[in-house]
Amino acid sequence: MSDNNTQQEAKPKSKWKSPKWWLRELATLIVLFSVMTFAIDWWRTQDMPKDAVPSIAMSTLSGESIDFVTLSHDEPVVLYFWATWCPACKFVTPTIDWLSSSYPVVSIAMTSGGNRRIQAYLDSHDLQFDTVNDEQGAIGQTWGIQATPTIVIIKDGKIESITTGITTPPGLLARLWFS
Repeated sequence: MSDNNTQQEAKPKSKWKSPKWWLRELATLIVLFSVMTFAIDWWRTQDMPKDAVPSIAMSTLSGESIDFVTLSHDEPVVLYFWATWCPACKFVTPTIDWLSSSYPVVSIAMTSGGNRRIQAYLDSHDLQFDTVNDEQGAIGQTWGIQATPTIVIIKDGKIESITTGITTPPGLLARLWFS
């Protein structure tokens, strides 16, 4: 009987129960996710301007002219390319709206219909940021946008940061603080 107890006691603990094992697995997943995210961002933004901001005359749905290069000399400007039909934008847009109370935000609604349709969308979702209608996608093409949402941070007339896809509020704040 004592031999049986000794064999059971000598049996090593299962790996999956070890906190060290879980932390190592979690760290591996975080590193893999980060590498994949940076690679996807690099791929999606390779055709976008890197330093100089394209000079395009734009006006908001309310008819105001927007010059985000001039705006960017005071503080960083968030340029947000999105679409009403974009599923990922539904997760990012509330964060952009929240940021618009602290930073200048210019959103560009790409291929989302006429001004009335976009304004109705903004009103129904209680969104407060300035929006430019890129009905035919010409602005998006000039900027080389390949995916929505795409967020560009401009400071002092230069592009500081570009990210695509779903982005967290802390990630966006960090990008703004470091620009």
